[in-house]
Amino acid sequence: MNYESVGRGPAVLLILGQGMSLETGWRTVEELSSRFRVLAFDNRDVGQTDHSVFPYLVSQMAEDAVAVLDAAGEARAHVYGVSLGGMVAQELALSHRDRVGALVLGATTPGGPGAIPQDPRVLTFFTRVGAMGPEEAAWAAVPYSYGARTRREHPDRIAEDIARRLRYPPDVLAYLHQIGAAAFHSTQIRLGEIAAPTLVVHGGQDKLQSPRNAHVLARAIPNAELLLWPDAGHLYGTDEPEADREVARFLERHSTAVGAVAGARPPADAPARLAA
Repeated sequence: MNYESVGRGPAVLLILGQGMSLETGWRTVEELSSRFRVLAFDNRDVGQTDHSVFPYLVSQMAEDAVAVLDAAGEARAHVYGVSLGGMVAQELALSHRDRVGALVLGATTPGGPGAIPQDPRVLTFFTRVGAMGPEEAAWAAVPYSYGARTRREHPDRIAEDIARRLRYPPDVLAYLHQIGAAAFHSTQIRLGEIAAPTLVVHGGQDKLQSPRNAHVLARAIPNAELLLWPDAGHLYGTDEPEADREVARFLERHSTAVGAVAGARPPADAPARLAA
């Protein structure tokens, strides 16, 4: 697995979404790394991490995330998961609660029968994505990924995102593997067991994961905080830069315990590779 470490301070493990290489998290890394040591990594099947021949589950992806913490020398870290990464983060907080300081769940879902399903029009679109080339697919997904204000006023931000995404676009098999992992994800009946202080973040115009799922998560996780951005879509970090600043403030409030138990740390800003 491929991961990188940027910045100094309490550790934050950033888990990105479906088909997203660590480079696509650059806005979040840039915001958080002034106050934290940010560990971003390529999930299996993505970027410079090895690709899988066989399907896998979100629980296996959570074990990958633990392996990144081990390789980085961090006994405990804040965990920030977005979209599919938010599903992985839920599983990590449930199965390895001693490794998680504070938890941030962005634009994600608990899965299961009580979750709000995707709009059928979105599902129809994504059944066609596999037949598109990477650049065509990235641009075709823009109306589903970004809020109306960003599409209207900040097309430069979208172009920056897509340029990063196209450096390591997912192949069709990786895309199918991660769709399958997300489809079988379900933590709903276990959410009450999450012990970490939790912030749920979502865009009010998210067309990929209904904002109602944010309410489902926040109600089920003990003492969770909820932060909704009305003008933001699924990629709320691009639509609303203030969102990650709020995340940083939340993590700062919960950083004392993480700093006290952090393990030995390699030099900051040193990219590293972890054998699969």
